[in-house]
Amino acid sequence: MHPHTHLADTYVEELRTALDANGITLPSLGLQLPSAVGAYAPPLIALGNCTMETARALATALRKAAGE
Repeated sequence: MHPHTHLADTYVEELRTALDANGITLPSLGLQLPSAVGAYAPPLIALGNCTMETARALATALRKAAGE
């Protein structure tokens, strides 16, 4: 297992919590398993698939956070 896997798990949960605070759920959010067990790079976080409504809500939340 990659030494940064625990930290990546923490970031996944932080992202899940922030998304939830905005009413957004990404059902496939998690670590990309091949990258978590390989020693060649830090683990990747897979955002996964989402519905059109979720994509729109995510874009709205990001624009709001950016002050647009």
